[in-house]
Amino acid sequence: MKKLRILMIGDIVGRPGRTIVREKLSFLRKKYEVNFVIANGENAAGGNGITEKITQELLISGVDFITMGNHVWDNKDVFNFIDKETRMTRPANYPTNVPGQGYQLIQVGLGPVIGIINISGRTFMPPLDCPFKTADKLIHEIKSKTKLIIVDFHAEATSEKIAMGLYLDGRVSLVAGTHTHVQTADEKILANGTAFITDIGMTGPSDSVLGMKKERVISKFINQMPVRFEVAKGPAEINGILVDIDELSGKALMIQRIRELA
Repeated sequence: MKKLRILMIGDIVGRPGRTIVREKLSFLRKKYEVNFVIANGENAAGGNGITEKITQELLISGVDFITMGNHVWDNKDVFNFIDKETRMTRPANYPTNVPGQGYQLIQVGLGPVIGIINISGRTFMPPLDCPFKTADKLIHEIKSKTKLIIVDFHAEATSEKIAMGLYLDGRVSLVAGTHTHVQTADEKILANGTAFITDIGMTGPSDSVLGMKKERVISKFINQMPVRFEVAKGPAEINGILVDIDELSGKALMIQRIRELA
């Protein structure tokens, strides 16, 4: 049996998130003997969106593929490069005429081809197309090309994420939740061989509220007045998961949470 080891790291938040990726990712790749790294980058540019320069910075730092989410359009520079960037996805359940791709097929070095799908939830999120029906359609397109399919389900509600994991069990290799920035302790391999976790967490400043300056967020809760959120400073951390996948069957063999401090 030959296995593929994937490291998937949670939402990279601003400069602190990018800095710890640059400083620690190479070490993590060697320590865990990682074959491929996926990172959610929708908050990489000052907490909102991504730019072409930052995309290249992350790729040079050792990220192999970038997924996005509901903040994909927040930095307008994304429109200048997302159509040509084959190492990036945006949520597939946006209307078909928007820029970018909802999934990509990518070869891991000289090894297997994997399919990476990005989908947005709808509960407490923008009212996009049905994520479950979108997943059905994309898996049908991909499965003739590879059995190794990774899903970044960028969603708010825990229940919607768990439902998606169970819905796709046995049809994809991994369903990993992103968006809420708090790593959950429910990683498991489901009954039919799909690895699942509700949320892989955040890559960003530790002393913060979801990566933002704590004072501003606390003020918002107390005073209920408009506040401009800013990315916090100080030491950061990387949260994510390691997943081993059987290259022949596409089934998950192992899932493990990781947390690396600056």
